[in-house]
Amino acid sequence: MFARLRSDIQCILDRDPAARSTWEVVTCYPGLHAIWLHRPAHWCWHNGFKWLGRFISHIARWATGIEIHPGAKIGERVFFDHAMGVVVGETAEIGDGCTIYQGVTLGGTSLYKGEKRHPTLGRDVVVSAGAKVLGGFVVGDGAKIGSNAVVIKPVPAGATAVGIPARIIPSKAGESADVTPQQKKFSAYGITLEDDPLSQAMKGLIDSASGQEHQIALLWQAIEKLSAGAPQADCVPAGAAREECFEAEKLNQLVGK
Repeated sequence: MFARLRSDIQCILDRDPAARSTWEVVTCYPGLHAIWLHRPAHWCWHNGFKWLGRFISHIARWATGIEIHPGAKIGERVFFDHAMGVVVGETAEIGDGCTIYQGVTLGGTSLYKGEKRHPTLGRDVVVSAGAKVLGGFVVGDGAKIGSNAVVIKPVPAGATAVGIPARIIPSKAGESADVTPQQKKFSAYGITLEDDPLSQAMKGLIDSASGQEHQIALLWQAIEKLSAGAPQADCVPAGAAREECFEAEKLNQLVGK
């Protein structure tokens, strides 16, 4: 039990640069308090004490601003960052290592009891602020949900969902983001340089400028080689040789000779 509590604290220290100490995390992070209160509520819900489970979750909602139904399943190292206004439905499942920001809803679109109505998040999913994930489908491992997106269909592993309704942007690597966890770097709000169109445009301009500089360098090398093998300007031109002398004079002027 204590190992799991330490894991809960450490995941916040790893992902939030504003967290400066364990004591600060334990006392000042409502997302952590919501997780800790959900566990006894979840136990009560699945052991015949459903009213008590709902009451504990109600207290947690009042204390933290995060509403998690006691029937929801939450894995290890889950981080509710800021998280005011988060709603997690009864049949929702949140995998290990997920990060959920403020204003997120993991909601259902069906009114039928007993069926899977809410989404399942795989491992290491990031759901950005204000996103709505609605329905009993799966969001794959390592996927990212953009801010204010409304997701109503499955998201493949490693993909990004953005927009209203959300469109799916496939993973460039073609694999889940958790395939090589030792190399994976957490990105706040699911944003990376690959997702920023301005960064991509600047990168394109820099690459283009670099290519042009390389081409100019090659041109200068060619000009220097031609100049070194060209006839001297003080030759006596006649016929075709006259044109060669003129070309040599131009090349000498270009290279400063």
